[in-house]
Amino acid sequence: MKISIDKSLPNERIHSKNRAKYKPKSFLALILFGFMIVCLPLIGALIYSAVRIDQLSDQSRHNIYQATQITNGTGVIVREIMIMERSVQHALILDDPSLLEGYFLSHSKFENITNHLARISSYPEQQLPLEKLRLLETSIFRDILNLKEQPQNLQDLLEQFAELLDLAQEFSTISFRVIGESVGSVSDIATETRTLVEWELLILVPLVIFMALIFSVFIARPVRQIDEAIAQMGRGNLTRPIYVNGPQNLTYIGDRLDWLRQRLLKLENQKTQFFRHISHELKTPLTAIREGVDLLAEGVTGNLNQKQQVIAEILHTSSVQLQKRIEDLLNFSAVQAEVITLTKQIVSLKTMINSVIRAQNLSILNKNLTINLNCLELFLECDKQKLGIMLDNLLSNAVKFSPTDSHIDITALCNEKGVQVDVVDSGPGVDTIDGNRVFEPFYQGRNMPESHAKGTGLGLAIAKEYAIAHGGDIELIQDNPDNSDTTSGAHFRLTMPINCSDTAK
Repeated sequence: MKISIDKSLPNERIHSKNRAKYKPKSFLALILFGFMIVCLPLIGALIYSAVRIDQLSDQSRHNIYQATQITNGTGVIVREIMIMERSVQHALILDDPSLLEGYFLSHSKFENITNHLARISSYPEQQLPLEKLRLLETSIFRDILNLKEQPQNLQDLLEQFAELLDLAQEFSTISFRVIGESVGSVSDIATETRTLVEWELLILVPLVIFMALIFSVFIARPVRQIDEAIAQMGRGNLTRPIYVNGPQNLTYIGDRLDWLRQRLLKLENQKTQFFRHISHELKTPLTAIREGVDLLAEGVTGNLNQKQQVIAEILHTSSVQLQKRIEDLLNFSAVQAEVITLTKQIVSLKTMINSVIRAQNLSILNKNLTINLNCLELFLECDKQKLGIMLDNLLSNAVKFSPTDSHIDITALCNEKGVQVDVVDSGPGVDTIDGNRVFEPFYQGRNMPESHAKGTGLGLAIAKEYAIAHGGDIELIQDNPDNSDTTSGAHFRLTMPINCSDTAK
């Protein structure tokens, strides 16, 4: 059968691709975008901290420079005042105007240093005493200019030098107090900055972790959706549409997975239809074969000799087995198509089990098996035909695997969980590896008897589906799961819902 690949997408998938243009184009772009968003708060905090530290460094450097300049300048002012005072004293004592040259030189230095301190002093508290100092020194300078030719009149100016020294000391005291306050403010800013950085860490670290978790969910979601879609198709659930919400390349993968799902669903429907058609086509000629064999066995066409009778019985047995295989295929196709319909009625469980035993009587006699039945008179509301198929599959499976001259135990009871039917054979049991797969369609176990014809592997799968449709289940009971070489036989349990009544007399 040639399978053509349709590359077109359903309309709803095309709409999803149109919406995808607003999403990241690739999974890598999504990761980079998430990384950028997560890092933005940290980058902002680092930039802010760097700016604050830089401001703190600039202010500290300015304060240190100002303190150094004022310290040096104050020393120079005091020294030059003393030199100026000494020069005036010498000129007064010796009555020599030429000795005032040292005064004028110190005056120039004094003027230069005070101008420099005026430029670097940024606080009003410093500017006022410095300005008084400069005005007083300028007044003294003018008086000396007027009296430099009369040194004997300079006596009155000597007292002003003492006042000038007091003003210099006042300027120094105020300057150092202002600098101390500035250093204290820098310390306060440093403490505030440290506290702010600590709060940033306390707030931003949990925030970044939270954002990282959120983006990890967003990043992992499309991958998880793809994984779930693959697992869904692996389980055979092909009716649920597949949609991946994420970057464009992952969304495209989701679209292709949905296209694959639709193709598989179409092939599954074709397979089911093929099973149904081929089963019906095989059943029609098989009916004619069985009727012809029955006519031969009944002697309608004449009495048969012993060899002919054996051949007729072989044909009859083979036709019955073939009919069962065809019925299994029909039932399996119905199960796959999910068209299980239940026609419920009140059924006697004990009567049904005895009827199934009679139907298997020929196989039981061939192996000389003993059936140990322990069943009360229980009545179920169920589909009689499907209950018969379930019991027949369980019993035929037990007969198949039981050795000659052994026994099969069938126990039926009603408890708080519902009706429970246990079928235990004396065969090799189910291998531990096969335990989880015995209910899969077409699966054949490892402990298959060599003398028995290989079946379709559909019996237990169909029986389980019928039990589930009734609200019950069929399970394999592992009596000793730790020992794979068990010889206690296979133990299957059929459970049905609690709608039973015990009418034992």
